[in-house]
Amino acid sequence: MALTLEEKLKSLPVSPGVYLHKDEGGRIIYVGKAKNLRNRVRSYFQSGRGHDRKTRELVRRIRDLEFIVTDNEVEALVLESNLIKQHKPRYNVLLKDDKQYPHLKLTINEPFPRVMITRRVQRDGSLYFGPYLPASLARRTIDLINRTFQLRTCDIEIDGRLPRPCLEYHIKRCLGPCVKGLCTPEEYQESVRDVRLFLEGKNRELADEYEGRMTRASEEMRYELAAKYRDLRKTVLAVSEQQKMATTADRDVDIFGYYREGARLALQLFTMREGKIVGRREFFWEDLPEEDFDPSAFLSEVLTQYYSTDYVPREVHVPVDFEDRELLEKALTERKGRRVRILDPQRGEKRDMIALVEKNAQIAFEQRFRVLKPDMERVLEELQEVLELPRFPARIESFDVSNISGAENVAGMVVCENGKMNRAEYRKFRIKTVEGSNDPASMQEAVLRRYRRQLEEGKPLPDLVMIDGGKGQLGAAGVAMRELGLEAIPVVGVVKPPRRHNDISHLLVKGREHDPVFLDSHSAALRFLQMIRDETHRTAVAYHRKRRELRDFTSELTAIPGVGDKRKNRLLRNLGSISRVSNASVAELTPFVGKKTAEEIVEHFTRQRALAEGGAANDADTTSPANAAGEIPTPPTHHPDDPTVMTDETIGDEHIETRLVDPEGDAEDLQPIRAVDHEGKVRSPRRTSRKRGERSTNPHGVKREKLSEADREESGEA
Repeated sequence: MALTLEEKLKSLPVSPGVYLHKDEGGRIIYVGKAKNLRNRVRSYFQSGRGHDRKTRELVRRIRDLEFIVTDNEVEALVLESNLIKQHKPRYNVLLKDDKQYPHLKLTINEPFPRVMITRRVQRDGSLYFGPYLPASLARRTIDLINRTFQLRTCDIEIDGRLPRPCLEYHIKRCLGPCVKGLCTPEEYQESVRDVRLFLEGKNRELADEYEGRMTRASEEMRYELAAKYRDLRKTVLAVSEQQKMATTADRDVDIFGYYREGARLALQLFTMREGKIVGRREFFWEDLPEEDFDPSAFLSEVLTQYYSTDYVPREVHVPVDFEDRELLEKALTERKGRRVRILDPQRGEKRDMIALVEKNAQIAFEQRFRVLKPDMERVLEELQEVLELPRFPARIESFDVSNISGAENVAGMVVCENGKMNRAEYRKFRIKTVEGSNDPASMQEAVLRRYRRQLEEGKPLPDLVMIDGGKGQLGAAGVAMRELGLEAIPVVGVVKPPRRHNDISHLLVKGREHDPVFLDSHSAALRFLQMIRDETHRTAVAYHRKRRELRDFTSELTAIPGVGDKRKNRLLRNLGSISRVSNASVAELTPFVGKKTAEEIVEHFTRQRALAEGGAANDADTTSPANAAGEIPTPPTHHPDDPTVMTDETIGDEHIETRLVDPEGDAEDLQPIRAVDHEGKVRSPRRTSRKRGERSTNPHGVKREKLSEADREESGEA
């Protein structure tokens, strides 16, 4: 028969160990450690203990408990950390960050070790270094190791029996242990020891080692080897000099600092190796107790979890002392194999470094909770106050227009509800009634179509309409709203400064255009509007690009009556190319599209060839310098009502006319095919002996001297 909670409390031992509280569903909601399990666990259920609100809520939910007895407190500390990471109890302080930062792994458990990037730290006999922040630092470091120390990057078994090395050896990024005679095991292990010193940050020690090797090699008259050690020493010293935040040498310290407001907290960790700041790490919490927050208990839990798997330094500096400091020192000392100290300095250089870390923690707090995750209700209230809106802007709809010289004219609209983008409500408009590049008219059409349909279908209207544009677009949107009787809905235009299209200069409110609204550059409302504007622009541009791709990449076949995508794909799959389709006969096309459509296809391409031949004949007549009589022919008269004529001009006594062969087709951006120089003379095309698709042997256009006949004979080119 299972014991009740009261019976378990009576039977608790007085030994050290770990206890696990469970709720009515059997879920573990808290894990703790104790020097005396009986006294510690019973203290939760004593009414006169004066618990904080979090503990009172925890006790109210406890329905069962388990405990694990250990030999000492150190074992209890380690076990508690492992259980917290495994079960992630609700009422424990959980150490978590946004991403798992990479480490560098040196596989010293292999005969020929290698360095690789990993995001999982395991107890597999390898050495782990990191974390590297940002992640690109890990990639740059491993690239430097490959180029400088030349450890292998492959994962094959090394037995020295391969007939030849790979490319990595030839480009001097590997010592080549896979081929016998290229590298001895002793030489390879020497490079491994150097890499270990480098990753541990012992650059000065490594540089001194290289200096000694260089001297010995020089004395033995092995000058190439001495030059190698000289270059390695320079590289190591150059890397060490890049560290700018240097303090006292020979210090291996982790420095913690935090900044807290209410239930939110930002924790910052600076990692110092050999007196130099080599990394930084950030952690955030959003659900800590506001009234009864205990920094000592918080840091105790955080440090216990953090150092359960990560690298252990010589010293750890924390802003406040905590109860289990000596116990954690003992556990870390056993892990590292040498004395580890946890200090809470009160003055001097060490305290100044903690103050610096706390300052960075405050900056991280501001960026995390006030910039990236602001209180949306406060932001919207600020927006309502700044723009003098009649009601709270819970629903904001934003419009933007996108086109290139009027081609593929579209508009995009996004919806923001209570500070969050509602992608299901996004809409895209293909502008139908506007010809050419007319952004105000396009904006008017998009706004009119949007809210006419909303009114017809009885769907909700916005509290604020945003227009990406100045007075022109804002006025056009206002005309559309007035036509629908929606003048009461505020409309605001977002104006960009000259040549800075990612910023916002000021806002224009419809009806008060003469009084622009300027927002502070650090205002959360400004950043909020910028986020909506950027999302609107992205939506409109993405739709425009999609329309343009559909136009540009639609096959000529789909312009033929009776040929759709399926028949087009069938023809290209069976005949292989558009060229073969254009030259095929009715009999060859009939099996795939039917006789009637086959006749349409043959007729279409026959018509195209006739137009092309006629154009060539016209070109021959109009571009020849003189006729048989030696007279320059008169250019043909340009008819303004001819829709096929795009340009008609005379350049350097030569008539240039560009015609659109298919005025209803897809060719919309034709330009004159002749280039002229600064004097207006037509440039003759450059002649090249290079075949189509062949790469140039002189891609940068370097002028080369012409060799004389004697020089060519001497060089063998004659």
